[in-house]
Amino acid sequence: MIYVNNVGLSFGKRQLFDQVNIKFEHGNCYGLIGANGAGKSTFLKLLSGELDTTKGEITVTKGERISVLEQDHNKYNDHTVLETVIMGNSILYKIIQEKNEIYSKPNLSDEDGMRVAMLEAEFAELNGWQAEADAATLLSGLGVDNKYHEVLMSELKDTDKVKVLLAKALFGEPDILLLDEPTNGLDISSKIWLEEFLIDFNNTIIVVSHDRHFLNKICTHIVDIDYEKITLFVGNYDFWYESSQLVKKQMTESNKKKEQKIKELQDFIARFSANASKSKQATSRKKALEKISLDEIKPSTRKYPYINFDFEKYLGKEAISILGVSKVVDGKEVLKNVRFTINPGDKIAFVGNNEIAKTTLFKIIAGELEPDSGFVKVGTTVNMSYFAKNHDEYFTSDLNLIDWLRQYSEDKTETFVRGFLGRMLFSGEEVFKKVNVLSGGEKVRCMLSKLMLQKGNVLILDEPTNHLDMESITSLDTGMQNFKGVILFATHDHQMCENVANRIIEIKDDGKIIDKWMSYDEYLELKQNGNI
Repeated sequence: MIYVNNVGLSFGKRQLFDQVNIKFEHGNCYGLIGANGAGKSTFLKLLSGELDTTKGEITVTKGERISVLEQDHNKYNDHTVLETVIMGNSILYKIIQEKNEIYSKPNLSDEDGMRVAMLEAEFAELNGWQAEADAATLLSGLGVDNKYHEVLMSELKDTDKVKVLLAKALFGEPDILLLDEPTNGLDISSKIWLEEFLIDFNNTIIVVSHDRHFLNKICTHIVDIDYEKITLFVGNYDFWYESSQLVKKQMTESNKKKEQKIKELQDFIARFSANASKSKQATSRKKALEKISLDEIKPSTRKYPYINFDFEKYLGKEAISILGVSKVVDGKEVLKNVRFTINPGDKIAFVGNNEIAKTTLFKIIAGELEPDSGFVKVGTTVNMSYFAKNHDEYFTSDLNLIDWLRQYSEDKTETFVRGFLGRMLFSGEEVFKKVNVLSGGEKVRCMLSKLMLQKGNVLILDEPTNHLDMESITSLDTGMQNFKGVILFATHDHQMCENVANRIIEIKDDGKIIDKWMSYDEYLELKQNGNI
């Protein structure tokens, strides 16, 4: 267990949180949530001992091992994949190293013999003979092919390095598992495997994630960082959200009653305080008035952008037809004779492990890339708006936010553009920031602003949730649900796929497609049961 006692953390004059008292208990999974900048990752670093508290203390039950999901993808480049995973249990790994060092000697002394015998006993006690098999099982579950298990980490793609570091964190049944965004870069199968692994994990888990579905699946508790406080709630993410909204509503209703009572007392005092016959009553009411205090409802640090897609003309019966489209990228056929029709009202989630195939198809439909064969037939009523996965080319200038967004707006007035930026959480002096210095999340909000101004009746969104915080993802999710036009989108956000999509198209590794008119969860159930 981890005990957090009266902990506070400050950086200079900025206080992240204060007087935090929480006990993280064995067998529970805690989801750590909060607005961007609230200190989620920083709090994990306090729990792991990487950072020191400003005040208070954090203690861990003696003998318990903490395992952390590391973020440096190149740290283990000189080690093999299997070796990197086994390093997750540092005690076992040190024993293996020392054993190998002794066995490599040309001649063993009596002292070496005694030492290696002791090491062999400890090795067996830590289930060392099973270590490579256990590591391989974790890697396979996360989708790292067997052929990579013996290669150096430097030879892997970054997406696979992330999976190896996750396997390293999970290895050896740690007593306490600290995970910062563990689903980043995972495909559907790997994410489902991780969910099941963590559900079955019997020790303590503390996880930061923007994936609402993931938090709902695995969490028994939610730890909310807000108001410079950290509060513990029992239940998963949806339960926390509903509870927090209910508490706020109750406090607001309570305040309304108190405000009414205060007004009645104030009116009475005003009417009768000068009247001698009523002066005693007025005095008693004044005392009662002083005792009434409104519950303080602080505005949350969470900010939700206003995302609302609209269009100027409705789609006709014929929207878009993809007719025998094929495309080779870097010598591989990523799309092979792809055929399907997009109808008015379709909201299609494009899924599959091949990210390049999805991006390529979106570019072809949007008219930004020519197919090698086949063609795309676009209806006369179609007005497409395209959100590219890589949109850095839009942000190379030194324009400020107002002038950048003005390019895409029919109304060029500063008042209108500033108002629009305000809806997307750019306020005050922020609107004069140069677009070439924006963060990833800020760029995405700018691109979504551009899309809203274009008023397309067909939206093509390629990984729009990348870099967004949970509040922005929630707003985008709502905006997509409310949109009355067509949406073609790809995202790793399970909840968004389930909430928005009425049709699923999977692009397989061979470039062909599977087209299903169903919800995302129905599709996953078929896939898990081997029916797709």
